[in-house]
Amino acid sequence: MSVKIPYYQAVGKEKEVFEHAYKNKIPFLLKGPTGTGKSRFIEHMAHVLDKKIITISCHEETSSTDLIGRFIIKGAETVWLDGPLTTAVKEGSIIYLDEVAEARPDVIVAIHSLTDHRRELFIDKLGETVKAHEDFMLVASFNPGYQRGFKELKPSTRQRFIAVSFEYPESKIEIEILVNETQVEHDIAKKLVAIGNKIRNLTELGLTETVSTRLLVDAAKIIQSGLPKRLAVHVAVVEPLTDDLQTLVALKDLCDLMI
Repeated sequence: MSVKIPYYQAVGKEKEVFEHAYKNKIPFLLKGPTGTGKSRFIEHMAHVLDKKIITISCHEETSSTDLIGRFIIKGAETVWLDGPLTTAVKEGSIIYLDEVAEARPDVIVAIHSLTDHRRELFIDKLGETVKAHEDFMLVASFNPGYQRGFKELKPSTRQRFIAVSFEYPESKIEIEILVNETQVEHDIAKKLVAIGNKIRNLTELGLTETVSTRLLVDAAKIIQSGLPKRLAVHVAVVEPLTDDLQTLVALKDLCDLMI
């Protein structure tokens, strides 16, 4: 049975750039807001290159131990268990550290020797250094504008990667994505994208995050499965954006006019 490649609509030359980064064993960094297709892009490229991908969704509790491994009690003995990063390094997989800037600082320290000419991982608790498999690739993503610069990647870390910026696609491409992902009618997809663009331009609302392509895809899916259009936009696009009642009312009114 053939495996279906995850759908991804290229916006620029990101596929070619990724392939060259992989070929030259250079770590790859995706920069951009949530829901712009960063994770989907990596899944797509892993399929194109026929490589296994191990994804870690980083958060403020993610530590180097979580990635490298730990000793566990098994029966009467203590055994070492490789973490996902160590597994990827040994078997030659692509490791994808999603939102890497959210992780604890020791994670950045742990991956440093994998992001330069050494391409090796030091396992402190075992006193061992593991050379990366020929096919190993380190990929990371982060959202530069998130939390007003609270969690940023240091320039010294960023300069170890080839980096590509992901933004919301232009309307024509975003409509195509919605139709491909959900089989929704072109006219409805066009209206949803217009709503997305309108809200994205309302900078005075001070939203922490704006309308992602992911939210528009969700709205298209539930419209396609029979939920009324206005209700679908309320619950899939507007409600996830804010808890402020006045802002919710204003956005719902705006969307009702547009859909």
